[in-house]
Amino acid sequence: MSSRRTGVIDLFATRTVLAALGLLAALPLCAQYPGQVTKSAKDSPALRSIAVLEWTGEAGKPKTSRLVPVAVLDGGSLQDGGIYLARPQPLALAGEVEYELQQNGKPVGLFDIKNAGQEQGSWVGYGAWKPMPKARPKPTEKLKIEDQESDQPVLHRKHHPGDAPSGGAGKDGSAGTGSSGPAPASDPDRPTLHKKPSSDSSDDTANSPAPDPDRPTLHKKTSSDSAASDSESSSQASDDPDRPKLKKTRKKQPEDIGHVDSLPSVTDPDRPLLKRGKSGSNGLDVVPTLMGLPPDMEQAVAVSDMKTRPEHQWSYAWANPDDADKMKSILEDMARDAMGLTPPPPAAPSAPKRTAGKKKAKTAAVPLPAEPAPLMDEQFRVFELSYGSGATLVLTAHSDAPLAERKFVTLVVQPDLYGNAQVLLKSVTDGAHLDQTPRMRLVDAVDALADNRGELLFELRGATQRQFALYRILRGQAEKLFVGGGGEFGKEAGNRQ
Repeated sequence: MSSRRTGVIDLFATRTVLAALGLLAALPLCAQYPGQVTKSAKDSPALRSIAVLEWTGEAGKPKTSRLVPVAVLDGGSLQDGGIYLARPQPLALAGEVEYELQQNGKPVGLFDIKNAGQEQGSWVGYGAWKPMPKARPKPTEKLKIEDQESDQPVLHRKHHPGDAPSGGAGKDGSAGTGSSGPAPASDPDRPTLHKKPSSDSSDDTANSPAPDPDRPTLHKKTSSDSAASDSESSSQASDDPDRPKLKKTRKKQPEDIGHVDSLPSVTDPDRPLLKRGKSGSNGLDVVPTLMGLPPDMEQAVAVSDMKTRPEHQWSYAWANPDDADKMKSILEDMARDAMGLTPPPPAAPSAPKRTAGKKKAKTAAVPLPAEPAPLMDEQFRVFELSYGSGATLVLTAHSDAPLAERKFVTLVVQPDLYGNAQVLLKSVTDGAHLDQTPRMRLVDAVDALADNRGELLFELRGATQRQFALYRILRGQAEKLFVGGGGEFGKEAGNRQ
């Protein structure tokens, strides 16, 4: 019994020692990796900011402009761009942040943030609109064309009768230095330069051609001739009393009347010093110019992303161009019905009355249908929010009435398999209740979640305030993804009928 107990104790001690050795062996590993192991940079989500650029004037060269932040995508979730990481300006409006301006998914320019400020309690950015950089053209390879019969003149060395052929030896055995090809044929009309014959060479004189009496001859000027010409010119110059003369004058230097005295040594460390150079104050680089909501203000989507993503346009191509006009007419009739602008149908004509003394009865005139009410500020857009998806139609308009009685409507429709219009979102309000139900104005489609799928960006404009909202159209439904500024304003905008 005792031996069995002793064996159990020895086994337990052996396991204890092995466990202790394992812990000691793991200590250096723990020292190498203290704390939590960080993920790689590829796995970390990239920041993506969505904003709206508002301007007046010409696109590309606006008179006034400002950028309104909407949302920031961080870690797969959308944050309010107007307050996200504000110190004091939000991260979306930090200096030197560059936004890409898009219209229907196509880049149209860049906007660089210079400074930020607050308008009616909301942060906006100011900067400069720049054009998109043009791609450098690829360098074209120059083709080398070997033209044997080129028009370019070629200089050849004159071939003398005693010279050896090219690459060969002359009379004295020396290598020839002529051209590589055969000697050109002599041209009788080609001018030839001849060396002037000397008086002591009889052979050259005999072989030289007869002198031409009319040919001009250049002579070297002698010193006696130059002295005579100089004396003649000087005499002529001295004879003319009215001849002007150039004289070199020396400007008299102005007297130094300035005096500089050295300042006494200043021991005050708080004494301000004026220095020349760039100011270090936090002044505004771009002065705010766009205030309020002018009627001629235009809007465009602005996207700032850490990654370069491929271009994705949201325009929809109809198989039959006539379908676009047909669907637009259907949505206009739906908008008039939603705003109560459709007149009642004309009454049915009454049965004709017969009189006893007349054979023919008088028929009542059929009233003509009334003209449809006009839609003011109408905007009709058709999107393809993902590759291969159907058409998504958006119509916004308002009635022709004073602001207090004006009605606003926004429709988001998708056609079904039979071509019928299926309403996904309808918002109707009037000028007297904009604070409770704001007007929905379409800005554009934008890929807010960086998943290659477009969302509809609306401006929720009330009487005294406004916000921006993102809607995703998926599976025949309009889902509200995000509303800036807390999300309370315009909460029932998509549910009112």
